[in-house]
Amino acid sequence: MNDDRSARPGLPLESVRQDADGRDVVVLGHITGAHGIKGWIKLHSDTDPREEIFNHQPWLLGSGLRLTEVKQGRRQGKLLVAELSGVSDRDAAESLQGTQIAVYRDQLPELPDSQYYWADLIGLKVYNEDDVLLGTVKAMMATGANDVMVVAGDRERLVPFVPGQYVNRVDLDRGSVQVNWDPDF
Repeated sequence: MNDDRSARPGLPLESVRQDADGRDVVVLGHITGAHGIKGWIKLHSDTDPREEIFNHQPWLLGSGLRLTEVKQGRRQGKLLVAELSGVSDRDAAESLQGTQIAVYRDQLPELPDSQYYWADLIGLKVYNEDDVLLGTVKAMMATGANDVMVVAGDRERLVPFVPGQYVNRVDLDRGSVQVNWDPDF
């Protein structure tokens, strides 16, 4: 991982939440359909690299956060596929299409300084160098060159997540990001 980039899982705002016990939950992807007849699933992963999703287990499936063991997972051509405990036929796998795949935040490894999970950036207040509130990080997106913060405020702004150039400081304790960004832009 490059120190100049935020670490992904790439996560929309609604994908970061808490369970009934107040434990932070992070969505890492979703099930896209069935694979074969023995209950395997196809999935979309927001992790980088995509296969990293298999290193974070057990999975929490759907809005009910059903704890699920991954028996096997692998890349199959351009797809990712997995065998889940309790899913033994195609019908059961098809019934999971669209289901979110999440993990508890504390299952993710700690990152070195200056690296962040997208889930940790979403929801932070964004201020410029003159302490003008630009808005809140609504989402993150990957581009070919760098990650970009989608900042929702009086209007939507796309601010490149490039430390030292556009991002001066990330303060998770304060819940803020200071950026070098003109509020009129």
